[in-house]
Amino acid sequence: MCRLFGLTAGRTRVRATFWLLDAPDSLAEQSHANPDGTGLGTFDADGRPVVEKQPLAAFDDADFASEARERVSATFVAHVRHSSGAALRPENTHPFEQDGRLFAHNGVVEGTDALDRHLGEDRRLVHGQTDSERLFALVTRETARAGGDVGAGITAALRWVADELPVYAANLVLTTATDLWAVRYPDTHVLWVLERHRPLGRLHHRSRAGTRVLSEELSDTPSVVVASERLDEDRWRMLEPGVLLHVDEALRVTQEVVVDHEPRHRLTLEDLGAAAAVSQRPTGRG
Repeated sequence: MCRLFGLTAGRTRVRATFWLLDAPDSLAEQSHANPDGTGLGTFDADGRPVVEKQPLAAFDDADFASEARERVSATFVAHVRHSSGAALRPENTHPFEQDGRLFAHNGVVEGTDALDRHLGEDRRLVHGQTDSERLFALVTRETARAGGDVGAGITAALRWVADELPVYAANLVLTTATDLWAVRYPDTHVLWVLERHRPLGRLHHRSRAGTRVLSEELSDTPSVVVASERLDEDRWRMLEPGVLLHVDEALRVTQEVVVDHEPRHRLTLEDLGAAAAVSQRPTGRG
């Protein structure tokens, strides 16, 4: 199962090295079970998106290790991919960028022909073959129709998908230079949230080799993390299905139920093709 990661430190620019490389169940560690692509999305000091991705496993990608140590941003989105069928190419690797926003998804949404018809001319936003990028294009289109309200765009897109398309899972993380949104839908896969507000505790652990690893920046800076797995033994909580989580630049966390029913055409593992089914089987600590 692909793994999602999102982080926001509000108005403070930080490094996410601890979670990406050093935590007990870091993204690099998770990539051993998700070897088909690695991507990291950040924003530069002027708020411009920076996407670095390769159809390689994070543990085997020297660039990912370098980027995870060097990139400074107020928000991050990262993804390690287990392909559900689309070719192992950069254009099919997460995260995706549209209209200055970054997006990553795990799960399977079928009926892409119907989704393409629904997108119409907005199909031009899609450059690869994945259901994920198509879902993002729908969010982008609906956000524009809502006057730039990202939460409204995600809500409209997910409600249409839930009512019209066969859905196995549509967990997602979307970031701008200042905000983070996340959704778990339906309850197929988990999505965890860790809110680190003041007073802060030390952010450290013992590595597999027994050495001590400490994050100075994130120990001193409030942050909110969203991930497909609990990355350490802290007090993570599971996001409820159908709930849209939003964290703004002041680190205010709001939650709203945006889809209150099961997908009309809910898929099971048995309904998926062989490659998709293998890609969706859970691994790790969940």
